[in-house]
Amino acid sequence: MELTLINLIIFVSIGAGLAGYVAFILVPAVSSYGRVWERVAAGFLSLFIFVTLISVGVLVGLGAIYLYGLF
Repeated sequence: MELTLINLIIFVSIGAGLAGYVAFILVPAVSSYGRVWERVAAGFLSLFIFVTLISVGVLVGLGAIYLYGLF
């Protein structure tokens, strides 16, 4: 597989999204609790936040593609 500019942009975007999730959502959620099971539960529940952010981004992207085709 050849590395093109669009592939590089996608990989950098995925890396930035994962880094932002870990730095701004996962680490504060896990470090807020003391017990191990609470930390695991907070980490698991923060995945719902991550999935929601990804879903909103995909929907906005699909909406932009749809609207681009109309005009």
